[in-house]
Amino acid sequence: MQSKLLIPDCDLNKLCSTEKGNMKALNNKAIAWLKISVFLLALIPFFKLGIAGYLDNLGANPIEKITHLTGYWTLSFLLITLTITPLRRLTGWLWLMRLRRMLGLFAFFYGCLHFSTYLVLDQFFDWNNILKDIIKRPYITVGFAAFVLLIPLAVTSNNRIIKLIGGKQWRLLHRAIYPIAIGGVIHYWWLVKKDITQPLIFALLLSILLAVRLFYGWRGFVKQ
Repeated sequence: MQSKLLIPDCDLNKLCSTEKGNMKALNNKAIAWLKISVFLLALIPFFKLGIAGYLDNLGANPIEKITHLTGYWTLSFLLITLTITPLRRLTGWLWLMRLRRMLGLFAFFYGCLHFSTYLVLDQFFDWNNILKDIIKRPYITVGFAAFVLLIPLAVTSNNRIIKLIGGKQWRLLHRAIYPIAIGGVIHYWWLVKKDITQPLIFALLLSILLAVRLFYGWRGFVKQ
């Protein structure tokens, strides 16, 4: 399983040239509409949050609610992004790879909202207190590290950067999505403390995805 938020157009074309039959189910027009649909669906949590805020329907602690929801969707989109490649391997639907860049960038989008909520609404740009939090609170330390690692993945999620740094170095960089996802789950788990149901579900899903990654890696090694 390739550990990256997107796949270069050149690599996708190579795949398509060897397995064109698998792409017949979706032509370029259908893929374009699919991308639009996925884009709009991915924005639903954002608009729901905005509407709830406008209607003053975020509960007794609005900042906590916003922080929780943006963090939840950051982790959700990270796992959805990681699901794309194993799902493509199982189904042969190569068009799934066309969605991975967008899904990965939505993980970054919600991650930015999550961090901005903490930075602006919770801490009011109190850099001294933020630094103390990062040092003293392990869940913030891990979450902040995961967010920082996510930034270069988002910045390099375009074909121009891939050509600039080279495919090999780019793939190596985008393997960071695995420790980012692991860090996100740990951050969530340590944050909730009592009811760990949702973090446990995320941890189980991530464990399955990592197991699939190891399986395909082992199978490829054996074939060599």
